[in-house]
Amino acid sequence: MTEESAAPRVTRRRLRTRANLLDAAFTVFAARGFGRVSIEEVCEAAGYSRGAFYSNFASLDELFFALYRQRADLIAEQVAGALAVDGPDLDVTASVDRVTEVLLLDVDWLLVKTDFLVHAARAPEVARTLLGHRDRLRRAIADRLARLAGHTELPAVLGGADGAAHAVVAAYDGVTTQLLLDKDVEHARAWLKQLLTALLTDGSGTSEQ
Repeated sequence: MTEESAAPRVTRRRLRTRANLLDAAFTVFAARGFGRVSIEEVCEAAGYSRGAFYSNFASLDELFFALYRQRADLIAEQVAGALAVDGPDLDVTASVDRVTEVLLLDVDWLLVKTDFLVHAARAPEVARTLLGHRDRLRRAIADRLARLAGHTELPAVLGGADGAAHAVVAAYDGVTTQLLLDKDVEHARAWLKQLLTALLTDGSGTSEQ
């Protein structure tokens, strides 16, 4: 076997190792809390050595951000897909219904994310990185809302597409905080639907045309 033909196999193995480390870390973080887990515990849960960990991640912070990217990308895709159905003439109420039906509301992920948020709040460099990842989701929403200009009016109090995107993310944060405590996913979806509809339509349930 030539070195060239062996390379793709090594790459696949590395990707599989990385994926297994991420899956194991998520399970351990959710069960014990981000700040209470060591690299050794992640390696043990995944069945790998510390060397395997460090060949993929420099730290637990870096591993968390890989998890965060996975879920932020998924949420952005869910939101963008739900908002893309109507084309430029967005039916806000129908779009909110679609978004809240598919949006990721995972209590275990919220536990992990909240633990890391507390960690980041005490580490300015980590906080800046986390803010950058949160901005990716906000920009994805703002970009879609910006394409409504001239077709669908957003409430003026929001200050345009960027302000509306901030409001959407804030509503999601608020609803998921409640979800952490009561674990009621269906209630969270229903409340998020009501809140987003009120935010994006001045509470009327329909957008101004």
